[in-house]
Amino acid sequence: MQNEKIPYKIYLSENEMPKAWYNLRADMKQKPAPLLNPGTHQPMTAEELSGVFCQELVKQELDDTTANFEIPEEIRNFYKMYRPSPLVRAYCLEERLDTPAKIYYKFEGNNTSGSHKLNSAIAQAYYAKKQGLKGVTTETGAGQWGTALSMACAYLGLDCKVYMVKCSYEQKPFRREVMRTYGASVTPSPSMDTQVGRKILAEHPGTTGSLGCAISEAVETAVGSEGYRYVLGSVLNQVLLHQSVIGLEAKAALDKYGVKPDTIIGCAGGGSNLGGLIAPFMGQKLRGEADYRFIAVEPASCPSFTRGVYAYDFCDTGMVCPLAKMYTLGSGFIPSANHAGGLRYHGMSSTLSELYHQGLMEATSVKQTEVFEAAEYFARVEGILPAPESSHAIRVAIDEARKCKETGEEKTILFGLTGTGYFDMVAYEKFHDGQMEDYIPTDAELEQYRNTLPKIG
Repeated sequence: MQNEKIPYKIYLSENEMPKAWYNLRADMKQKPAPLLNPGTHQPMTAEELSGVFCQELVKQELDDTTANFEIPEEIRNFYKMYRPSPLVRAYCLEERLDTPAKIYYKFEGNNTSGSHKLNSAIAQAYYAKKQGLKGVTTETGAGQWGTALSMACAYLGLDCKVYMVKCSYEQKPFRREVMRTYGASVTPSPSMDTQVGRKILAEHPGTTGSLGCAISEAVETAVGSEGYRYVLGSVLNQVLLHQSVIGLEAKAALDKYGVKPDTIIGCAGGGSNLGGLIAPFMGQKLRGEADYRFIAVEPASCPSFTRGVYAYDFCDTGMVCPLAKMYTLGSGFIPSANHAGGLRYHGMSSTLSELYHQGLMEATSVKQTEVFEAAEYFARVEGILPAPESSHAIRVAIDEARKCKETGEEKTILFGLTGTGYFDMVAYEKFHDGQMEDYIPTDAELEQYRNTLPKIG
């Protein structure tokens, strides 16, 4: 098929969908550092983690050696509602940019949750149901993870309690109502419902919240409620495993036409979409089979990779979760109320952090006004209204394509379009009205949080 003209959208058949998730940790010579018990500073055991997470998910979390995990048939059947997702050749964007670069994007917004988050939500809900649990608790930033989990729980008959970052709860009332339509309870975080929420509010009155705050509340509620476990939408190894379906499909679609990307770009908050998109390509790089350039794009207001430190830190603001070695700004860091709620996390996936630390991946940060300029440009040219999170990848993909115009290089660029922005119209309104500001934390601000990192001997 190499000589055929590549279609605007490349669809795989249902039979070509991945039957197993790929665990790229299996091909890493230097594995990600283990989660540590915050009390003893010893590696977390499966028994300790199973008090918070589902048993099967704990196995996936701790497994650094198994390359492939079979996707249960029930999950594959659910995937068929919206997968395989299209790989799009951005012919219109290429023409408008007048670039010799070839641009592809993997579009994950073709489902009611509006994003890639459903790939892991259905998996985590499935294992909770299989374990005989009554329900699950979680946090959500932009609301896409909470929406996805509420859909999955409704499908499987599980209760779903969502703690939504307060600034997103207020900015996106309709996202909240979609979750409630699917039967979830939605609480703005930090709240007075939990001990940790009351403590955070006492220390930071009027705070707009953060993913770290919401995680603390969700974990406290899960641990204190019989028949409940906590599930997380990003950061964890198990989530990157489930999201590998994105990259596996993208690679299969490209392979059909003999296309090999030079540069692969993804937005980065906790790492779920980026880790999923790059998984099979990074696997090839780790095994020495092929080389690629990987770029993680994060907001300048929450720059974990580009201005964080590589150290053990709490995964949550309330300091109730295990310690993870990751690029972090400090668990107490509460970012400005920017409009990419899904990227407002103080740390980064341990797996991606280790890859970045080894120099296998690059990272860059962009300001939100530049991001929305790219989002608007893309919407007018390609016809999809992108989520603010996805638009970070769009910004850098456009920049890379413009560099190709200057150099004349015919590079192939692949980026992840993680979801749609139809619940983000308050943000688009602020951008169009000239009311959007770029907030970048100072070195002094970051230093104060850095100084609070736990001391690990």
